[in-house]
Amino acid sequence: MCLACGKQFQSKNRPDRIINAIWRQFVWHRQTISQLSKEYKKSLNWIRLKLEQAKVTIKPVKPQELVLILDATFFKRVFGVLVVRAPHLKKNIYWKEIVSETISEYHQVRINIEEMGFKIKAVVLDGRPGVRNLFLDVPTQMCHFHQKQIINRYLTMRPKLEAAIELRNITVNLCYADKEKFIHILDLWHAKWADFLKERTINPENPRRWNYTHKRVRSAYRSLKSNLPYLFTYLDYPDLNIPNTTNSLDGYFSHLKELVKIHRGLKSTIKHKIIDEILAK
Repeated sequence: MCLACGKQFQSKNRPDRIINAIWRQFVWHRQTISQLSKEYKKSLNWIRLKLEQAKVTIKPVKPQELVLILDATFFKRVFGVLVVRAPHLKKNIYWKEIVSETISEYHQVRINIEEMGFKIKAVVLDGRPGVRNLFLDVPTQMCHFHQKQIINRYLTMRPKLEAAIELRNITVNLCYADKEKFIHILDLWHAKWADFLKERTINPENPRRWNYTHKRVRSAYRSLKSNLPYLFTYLDYPDLNIPNTTNSLDGYFSHLKELVKIHRGLKSTIKHKIIDEILAK
């Protein structure tokens, strides 16, 4: 305010500061549109307008040779986001909204990041066999967390069969296991339960038809055996300092899903900006 004439002046940057403040409260402090409306004493539509006006700044990462984590998350099967993270930089270098987690999507992501100038030293993946084939030319680590999830899916968290209990116990400490010791214990388990795994159940209506009696235990073992070449890559290349999980992205995914759950009914444009805002940090 001018002390001579009493005229008040307003900074041209003030509207932007208000928009940025509302956006930060909305995204990072989990304030709902209703809460922001009460705080600023404005209508719900006014708050929505400010959120639509908010701009997300994405600072590009300088192209370089990196170890990368690739993983995807979905929001009620409506849409998902496939993210490429450089764990040593603690930055997400690329992300892409997807409808389904297909091999072609991963293939296109690799093409895109290499066209951006990045070179891949190694990758950490969730274990999809088809995706692994896209990275045969670089060291590939399967996420231990995803491997343990696969085992729990087949055996449950509290298996009842002794063979299943033993197999699950082998994988519990996978993240800290020694490669040779883990392989040796897994081989001992298979030798012990070989006959058990071969047991068959005959179809009473058709004796020529049969199924393996313990299919889920067999599937759990087969998963470990087929993924074994990719479970200890991080130990085979100690100089690359490869993470053994995709956990570096979990915090981002959890925050994204929490916000989408809190802010139901948002326009898709604002949802997309939320994704950009969080993944750009």
